[in-house]
Amino acid sequence: MPRRTVLVVEDNVINRSLLRDLLVYGGHEVWEAGGVHQALERLEHGVPDIALLDIQIPGGGGEALLDRIRADPRTTTLKVVAVTALAMPGDRERLLAAGFDAYVSKPIDTREFLSLIFGLLE
Repeated sequence: MPRRTVLVVEDNVINRSLLRDLLVYGGHEVWEAGGVHQALERLEHGVPDIALLDIQIPGGGGEALLDRIRADPRTTTLKVVAVTALAMPGDRERLLAAGFDAYVSKPIDTREFLSLIFGLLE
């Protein structure tokens, strides 16, 4: 698989580091942002192959960022994955209905995570 770019939007430094390390191990280039505003600034300079959004991030949250991504013609078809600690009954379904392409709950199962990302990038 060719090297792909992944935007990771996560405010928790430890979680962001884990995601970055997994993705780099998988052969991908990682762009990082700690919140909505940083992510939007990053997207002004280019469009990644996929984006991973924490739901509870500064600047309005991952769902608000998803709305902005879907409203921009450059990123409307970008694959976007919710990566979240929200794991109550119905959270997965609600986030998928909101327009996320996939859902990953924390703590992350590293093998399932990489398999999901590879699948979405094919």
